[in-house]
Amino acid sequence: MRLLLFCFFVAASLSIAFRPKDDDFIKQLLERLQAYNRQRPTEKVYVHTDRDVYLTGETIWLKGSLFNGNTHDADTSSKVLYVDLVDLAAKRTRLRMQLRTTNSYAPGQLSLPDTLPSGTYQLRAYTNYMKNFPDTYFFTKTLTILRPDETSDKGKRSATTSNAKLDVQFLPEGGQLVAGLEGRVAFKAIDGNGQGVSVRGFVLNSQKDTVSGFSSRYLGMGFFTFKPEPAQTYTAFIQTNKGQFVSYAMPTAQAQGITMQVDNLSNKENVIVYVIHNKSAADAGATLTLVAQTRGQVVSAAKIPIAKKMSALRLPKKEFPEGIAQITIFDETNKPAAERLVFINNNEQLRVQIAPTKTVYKNREQVNLDISTTDADGKPVSTNLSLAAVDTRLSPETDSNGTTIVSHLLLSSDLTGNIEQPDYYFNPTHTDRWIQLDLLLMTQGWRRFAWSNVLTGNVPPVKYPVEEGLSLTGRVVRPNQKDVGGKVALTFVLSRRDSTRSFLMGETDEAGNYGAYGLDFSDTTTVFIQGVKGSNNRNLVISLDQLVAPPLTLLRVPFNPLEVSRDEYGEFIRRAKEYQEIERQIRQNREVLLQAVTVKAKKQEPTDSRKIYGRADATVKFDAMNTAGRLTILDVIQGRVAGVQVTGTGMSARVQIRGAANFSGPVEPLFVIDGMPTDLQGAMSISVQDVDQVDILKGASAAIYGSRASGGVISILTKRGDSSYDYSKDLAPGTLVAKLPGFTAVREFYAPQYNVTKPEHVRPDYRTTLFWSPLIQTNAEGKANVSFFTSDSKTTIRLQAEGATLNGMPGVGRSTLRVD
Repeated sequence: MRLLLFCFFVAASLSIAFRPKDDDFIKQLLERLQAYNRQRPTEKVYVHTDRDVYLTGETIWLKGSLFNGNTHDADTSSKVLYVDLVDLAAKRTRLRMQLRTTNSYAPGQLSLPDTLPSGTYQLRAYTNYMKNFPDTYFFTKTLTILRPDETSDKGKRSATTSNAKLDVQFLPEGGQLVAGLEGRVAFKAIDGNGQGVSVRGFVLNSQKDTVSGFSSRYLGMGFFTFKPEPAQTYTAFIQTNKGQFVSYAMPTAQAQGITMQVDNLSNKENVIVYVIHNKSAADAGATLTLVAQTRGQVVSAAKIPIAKKMSALRLPKKEFPEGIAQITIFDETNKPAAERLVFINNNEQLRVQIAPTKTVYKNREQVNLDISTTDADGKPVSTNLSLAAVDTRLSPETDSNGTTIVSHLLLSSDLTGNIEQPDYYFNPTHTDRWIQLDLLLMTQGWRRFAWSNVLTGNVPPVKYPVEEGLSLTGRVVRPNQKDVGGKVALTFVLSRRDSTRSFLMGETDEAGNYGAYGLDFSDTTTVFIQGVKGSNNRNLVISLDQLVAPPLTLLRVPFNPLEVSRDEYGEFIRRAKEYQEIERQIRQNREVLLQAVTVKAKKQEPTDSRKIYGRADATVKFDAMNTAGRLTILDVIQGRVAGVQVTGTGMSARVQIRGAANFSGPVEPLFVIDGMPTDLQGAMSISVQDVDQVDILKGASAAIYGSRASGGVISILTKRGDSSYDYSKDLAPGTLVAKLPGFTAVREFYAPQYNVTKPEHVRPDYRTTLFWSPLIQTNAEGKANVSFFTSDSKTTIRLQAEGATLNGMPGVGRSTLRVD
């Protein structure tokens, strides 16, 4: 791609040349935009799910994909993907998980509890770094969750009342109306559910004269042309379905300004930009500046002499990357004055073909699929895909124009607000899609960055870093919430379910902020943080960012819900309920069978990572009775273990294990606290209230610790060191205890193999999702093969594969097959 710097242009129907002016502003803008993108790059996330409607108790199978937001290359920077399931009616996050990202892909699954209420939900996904930007750029997808024990249509969209006033916006092309200059005004009408509504109406001036009529073209969107006159105000009137007219104020026209009209449809090779203004400049040599960029990559820049009141510029489409381009006009003072979005279609989308070896199959027959991926010219390209095979009778398609990786990456991810039926604009069967897409971009917002920040070099700070693993971040303050006044020493203990633990040491910065990065743990882990200021000052309060969910922004409730009828999904609910009942009965039968089996074996001792030995020769369990009135552990074990002799009392006590002597005399035992060797003084300093038990190892049992244990071993196991210890019981100052989820373990999708006889194959098979594979890699020839078996249902199976190449070329493949 090369930057085009125009030094001549077309003005009206004439070719006009002008003397190039100093282009310092363009150079400065390019340098600062490049610097801005280096310091504040963007990320994008897309999540493919196996379907859009689920029953409580089922599993959402999904795959996340990460992209560089500027180039759309596969993004391998962030290694953690956060996925939330948001209950839109309750305005709260019901489920949250963290997926490990490898090579920009994050497969996983989300199990839906039986306790979830039915209704419309929003699946959203983001990285930690994406929290530096508005959450409107998080990936979101609308899902419907039904309960088998309910009969009402909670998942169905509520109808907008006829008395509710529509939300209608009037948006002048370029951003403003200018008195005396003809321009186009786009509009968009939506109902209370955020859905586009067909409307018609007219515009009146101050004298109640009609200056223009209009009607929507698609999803409540349309445009009309009119020339505002000086000293006039304009009002639009929309006709309701009852025949009444509701008024809406039109934007006020500016006395002087710049308008822009963009033609992205009539010419296949160029985008034609018409710039019209009525500004007067003291300097006849002053210029306007046009800058066209896509995702922060400047493609074209042009100087326009302000002496010409109307100009036209041609921007070659082949110079732009595929996707949304932003065209901005800067006035003679180098401030942005007009702006317009256009979509550049260079036919750079992936072609995904799914070819079953035949079109009709029998029940429980093996299906073989040949998958191919090519570019627009038919050249094979290696691609990573995810594929879902769904029973269409049990899961009818809710929205054939819903979100796909193509519509999200090239459209929705760069726009704010709700995009209704986004895949409509990328379906070749819709011959009017480019007209409607151009209309959409006249009415939809785009604000990845503000030009004022770019031109002033004011780059917002990056608060949330790119994560190469899980993180623990937060702040330490005084109880009165004031700064601690310097660094605080911190100790982190991560206790996992498998009894393993990790210890970390560190300190805060001068303001009390801390961070531990690149951590790796799965399932729920107990995190213990202790802070000390100075030698022993623990008068501190520790906060943990991971306990605070990202802000939840809902434009309206319900937010773009799917229209779902329980009658339509009656077969799905019945079959899914039967399948869950079969699974539940099988689990119960297994439990009964296990109870009837007599197993003869040694009782397995629970594993404890603090013990490198097996069974101790003797154990003293510490409790309220035997620790009462005792100061040290030796006071407690004295006289309780045969062969262990304690002499003296208090801090002067000594201990010897019988037989532990050499030519030099008695040998002191080795003391171990939670697996860490220490000395007698260290052992004596532990409060008996903190000890769970003491193990005694003699002779051969102690040999595992080597020569230093020639006098035996006294192993002290504390309550805190036990993996099952409840840290929340501690109220010690300067500490924080929390249970945090780690990476969600990825399960393999179960698909029965009916070519091998197994006992479980006798049960009925009416699965909704028959096959899910998140990581299908086509080879250098663009080929891959997968197979699965049909179920017991006489139905049609819907196949959909989605993915993108390493350089960000997205594609979707669809196919169907019949089961008779």
